[in-house]
Amino acid sequence: MQQQPASPKNPSHGPLSGLRVIEFAGIGPGPFAGMMLADMGADVIVIDRASEVRAGNRTMAVQRGKRSIALDMKSEAGQDIVWRLLESADALIEGFRPGVMERLGFGPEAVLARSPKLVYGRITGWGQTGPLAQSAGHDINYVALTGALDTTRRGAEPPLLPATLVGDMGGGAMFLLFGMQCALHEAQRSGRGQVVDAAIIDGVAAMGALVAQMRAIRYWSDDPAHNFFLHSSPFYESFVCADGRFVTLGAIEPAFYAELLRRLELDDVDPARQYRSEDWPALKARVAERIRSRTRDEWCAALEGSDACFAPVLSFDEAAAHPHNAARDLFVEIEGQRQPAPAPRLSATPARSPSAGVRIGEHTDAVLAELGLDEDAVVRLRAGKACA
Repeated sequence: MQQQPASPKNPSHGPLSGLRVIEFAGIGPGPFAGMMLADMGADVIVIDRASEVRAGNRTMAVQRGKRSIALDMKSEAGQDIVWRLLESADALIEGFRPGVMERLGFGPEAVLARSPKLVYGRITGWGQTGPLAQSAGHDINYVALTGALDTTRRGAEPPLLPATLVGDMGGGAMFLLFGMQCALHEAQRSGRGQVVDAAIIDGVAAMGALVAQMRAIRYWSDDPAHNFFLHSSPFYESFVCADGRFVTLGAIEPAFYAELLRRLELDDVDPARQYRSEDWPALKARVAERIRSRTRDEWCAALEGSDACFAPVLSFDEAAAHPHNAARDLFVEIEGQRQPAPAPRLSATPARSPSAGVRIGEHTDAVLAELGLDEDAVVRLRAGKACA
């Protein structure tokens, strides 16, 4: 069911209505975390750089539901505005390299001294400490260092990774959000804020808990030939179809595997031998040949919706048009931009309806007015280039 805007019947403006978050403009997981908070009703104010304001700036989906104020944070007047914002806020998000916020004068020690209840959310790749803390890196590097990338191997071929999903968004933004919600909950009881050090490598490593458990009980083999997760089995893999498109099979449980064999018309295969890895190479070749005999859409007609654990590999455009995704309003279109709908879905206090992303500096005047600055003060700030 699509999220509905607030109405007399459903007065929710999101479960986080009344929460103010200051987001220092960045890229990747920080803005995504801010978007999720804004989706759920938080007043997220992005401090953008005044130098970034220019004609033709495009709206960005990850800035939806937020407000933007454009400041020169290195100027004395600009810093004063930042302090006013922080003193009005419950939390902040920053994604700079360790030490940058301290050099700007807004490190945790300084901020918590003036706003002791504030939750200070920091998102980095390597973390605030450790030998790599000051090194550059990106999603693929963080996932590699934790061991998680090794789980995507295909024999001797290099590992593959979906862009930004596992590291930046999964291990980064989601753990930042979880940590901030934990800290905000604790601050309600104690009146004390704290620092949330959300390192992408920490989050990715934590997401590997199930693999660690399976390795501990020897259910997980590091040898791909004996580990169906590592693309060696006939029942947990992606396969190419007659039209060059792809489908996925994931029939791990015996009952689902038996259903898969039946629907693939492999009646001579004994389902009781599912985990005899010595059978896998020959049977995988047979399954691959069978899948290549039909188009992807033909396999959808034969397998989709069954207990064979099947799904086609879709492009983003195809995913938006798929009947299941359409029925759940998984994607929305705002001003010609397709966006994912807010998630997860709450029954009593649903998320706000998605909107177009803000433009840099779009709400500067409104936010300054909320902070108590009159028109003359704003004119002086602008003349001094402290804001744009």
